[in-house]
Amino acid sequence: MSTKNTGVSFQGTPEQEKQLLDVIAAHKDMSGALMPILQKAQDIYGFLPIEVQRIISNELDIPLEEVYGVVTFYTQFSLYPKGQYKVSVCLGTACYVKGSGDVFDRLQKELGIEGGQCTADGRFSLEACRCIGACGLAPVMTVNDDVYGKIVPDDVPGILAKYR
Repeated sequence: MSTKNTGVSFQGTPEQEKQLLDVIAAHKDMSGALMPILQKAQDIYGFLPIEVQRIISNELDIPLEEVYGVVTFYTQFSLYPKGQYKVSVCLGTACYVKGSGDVFDRLQKELGIEGGQCTADGRFSLEACRCIGACGLAPVMTVNDDVYGKIVPDDVPGILAKYR
């Protein structure tokens, strides 16, 4: 199992770990406990780093590979923290044929991260998404709740500058 280096180190607190252990204890003997435990763990930490997965694996006495497999299979779970500004680029068909892939590539270059990662300062995270229902504005990207349509790669530095 490989994980990308996001530049952001895991900073869990003793209070968070106690919350997680309480959640595990409450669900441990239930059939199908892993999913609700993972959901609560993500609520506690905001994402599911390998350190949290390891605690869950040890406490439930299941292989770490099984926990990791579930975390990476379901899109609701994230291995990486989210930034203060969540940047998302639509890679749905309408946006993609109009160049959203190039916009996404430019964002990766400008931010110095790959999709799914967060900048080391915690300011920006980058995600690709599927159709957001704004096909008439293709290609589209969002920064938190702000929507930017009909963008080209050269628009990226100016958009990011608004949030720096």
